[in-house]
Amino acid sequence: MPISDQQHPWEPGHNCPLCPRLVEYRHEQRKLHPDWFNAPVPTFGADGARLLITGLAPGVAGANRTGRPFTGDFAGELLYGTLIHFGFAKGIFRADPHDRLELQDAVIANAVRCVPPQNKPLPVEIKTCNQFLRARISALPHLKAIVALGRVAHEGVLTALAARKSAHPFSHGGEHELGSIRLFDSYHCSRYNTNTRVLTPEMFRAVFGRVREYLDGL
Repeated sequence: MPISDQQHPWEPGHNCPLCPRLVEYRHEQRKLHPDWFNAPVPTFGADGARLLITGLAPGVAGANRTGRPFTGDFAGELLYGTLIHFGFAKGIFRADPHDRLELQDAVIANAVRCVPPQNKPLPVEIKTCNQFLRARISALPHLKAIVALGRVAHEGVLTALAARKSAHPFSHGGEHELGSIRLFDSYHCSRYNTNTRVLTPEMFRAVFGRVREYLDGL
């Protein structure tokens, strides 16, 4: 189905019609919060980046509200603080898309671009939205590394790159060679994972430390 208002093949249009359940939820949020972004959240970062960070989907009061990945909810605090620490971003993160934070040699795009009810996209929605992740990856000419935040993002990257999931199981700190791209896995930096200590800041920084080491060695 064509998306009439998309500008690039890797960006769903503002009114993407492909997933009926997500469209309905989007319309509900637009009625409840008419001043929020309430649309597929676009990629953040420049096309010359060597690093792609892939998350799950926008949070309802996070990126769905602000229009920038990982901006407006807890997950962004750990992610952007870590990116700044390792030189993948510069500026001050204020959980505001107008904070002038800039990514450096990195882009961020979610596996599912629209906010799903209860933060749980259905398998068919993940599959449908994968075309945009695949196009996003293809349009990054200098891409060398991908960080997948969570299993859904990990499997979305494998699908986009036509790699066998059985040959590349998800594990925190795992690394996978996918042709010219190295995939790095991390647990998602959600409040739940950090509160339960499934993911600690030290564990998260260790993944990006490996990414920094890898890219610096190329």
